[in-house]
Amino acid sequence: MAPVAGVTVKPVPTKPYEGQKTGTSGLRKKTKEFMQPNYLANWVQSLFNALGDEVNGKSLGLGGDGRYYGKEAAQIIIKLAAGNGFKKVVVGQDALMATPAASALIRRRHLYGGLIMSASHNPGGPENDFGIKFNYNSGEPAPERITDKIFGETSKVATLNMADIPDVDLSKVGVTKFGEFEVEVVDPVADYLAQLKEVFDFALLKKFLSRKDFTMVFDAMHAVTGPYAKRILVEELGAPASAVLNGVPSPDFNGGHPDPNLTYAEELVKIMWADEAPAFGAASDGDGDRNMVLGHKFFVNPSDSVALIAANAQACIPYFKGGLKGVARSMPTSGALDRVAAALNVPFFETPTGWKFFGNLMDAGKCSVCGEESFGTGGDHIREKDGLFAVLAWLSILAYRNKDVPEGGKLVTVADVCTEHWKQYGRNFFSRYDYEECASADADKMVAHLRDVIAKSKAGDKIGEFTLATADDFEYTDPIDGSKASKQGLRFVFTDGSRIIFRLSGTGSSGATIRMYIEQYTADPAKLMLDAQVALGPIIQVALELSQLQKFTGRERPTVIT
Repeated sequence: MAPVAGVTVKPVPTKPYEGQKTGTSGLRKKTKEFMQPNYLANWVQSLFNALGDEVNGKSLGLGGDGRYYGKEAAQIIIKLAAGNGFKKVVVGQDALMATPAASALIRRRHLYGGLIMSASHNPGGPENDFGIKFNYNSGEPAPERITDKIFGETSKVATLNMADIPDVDLSKVGVTKFGEFEVEVVDPVADYLAQLKEVFDFALLKKFLSRKDFTMVFDAMHAVTGPYAKRILVEELGAPASAVLNGVPSPDFNGGHPDPNLTYAEELVKIMWADEAPAFGAASDGDGDRNMVLGHKFFVNPSDSVALIAANAQACIPYFKGGLKGVARSMPTSGALDRVAAALNVPFFETPTGWKFFGNLMDAGKCSVCGEESFGTGGDHIREKDGLFAVLAWLSILAYRNKDVPEGGKLVTVADVCTEHWKQYGRNFFSRYDYEECASADADKMVAHLRDVIAKSKAGDKIGEFTLATADDFEYTDPIDGSKASKQGLRFVFTDGSRIIFRLSGTGSSGATIRMYIEQYTADPAKLMLDAQVALGPIIQVALELSQLQKFTGRERPTVIT
């Protein structure tokens, strides 16, 4: 890897740090760890070492969610890119770039790849989390063959190829050159907006959002989607400026937890559960790839959301007017999407958690819409989950359903769309219990106990009032490249289709997050409108007793219930 002409490299000696293991969402650690001498630089240099000579003369995207340390990190990355053979870095103004926008930028500008500085929905600030990940040339998160190489390089990195160039002013759009190396600072919204205009009917959306009898609120949670929401929802589609809540990005997300769920988006939930609430509410997370959708006093479960978008996509979203190539969901996500796929007669795929598995299917032309129960929804317009895509998809459904309703007439609501869907397909009651920052040793003991239970289980066993069909540790063979992923979640599947699933999440920066997933299906019209926690009460109790979670962790209640 040689620098481009006109750039002088100043080799900087360094020593490896332990534990720079890149997970499904990159490297996430406490911010103070990243701020240690050469900690970030070691990982970036290890990435470039893993990629080798193929980076020579290429262009790299760069941006992040605006969290603390992002601007300083961007300057380090630019110098390393210049010193390792890249000819150009395309960086978002003020080092901002939402994760789905970064994927769009890579795809539209045919970049070699991109670095995203984010810890997603995790809190930010000097006492909280920072992260970085690499997306490859389709805009997708780096495949394991690359992340495994990165980890190998982190254990032996000895020299940083740091270009001897000054910091770049990232506050102004424009191009700065150093010899034949250049940094282009771009509007972080422009390419993403252009991509969305190819997906949605902006004229239909603008007409709907301009109705005097329709109101909405979007909570950006003091995170990166604030500028995107203002440009798209307000300036392009005509929503009032007041429709965007908490729209200015903050390095510590205003002291909050930028995770769009019923616990952490408390301000939005209070607005939507008020008597005079808007008709539609939504939120996105730290880096803009997750979403939550609400109606008036109505929560749309993410597992239902992806099923509803798939069921309505062809009629409501021009990009899908030719029909869906296929659909996919992560294994813990409810089976609501499966039923839509069967009705539409399109291919269906069940994958491990992690967007890269969807990316392979999309690149092969086998998947149009996909989603995860963890508030991630997306389409094949990019290769990341996409919060504002989901919001615009829901607004498109509402706009289409209401196009013939005169102003002042009774509008079809979010709740109406969901209940109509359940009447047609039945309802997959679903809930997730998150136990955050458990002691890793305690979590491992619980998993070992569950594996022992699985080993001793057989079909026909009674667990509470449920009859076991199968119990296993989910494995996946990628239908595109044949790669295998094992130990992807402990599953107990019952004869009535109900499921109990346990996973340890890899998205936190400390301790372990235990996720417990509960699902039960009904087609009984008398039960469709039950509260999910009431409907699932018996099977939740079975799951807690089966796992002995309280005994192993000491936790009497979850941190978050979805």
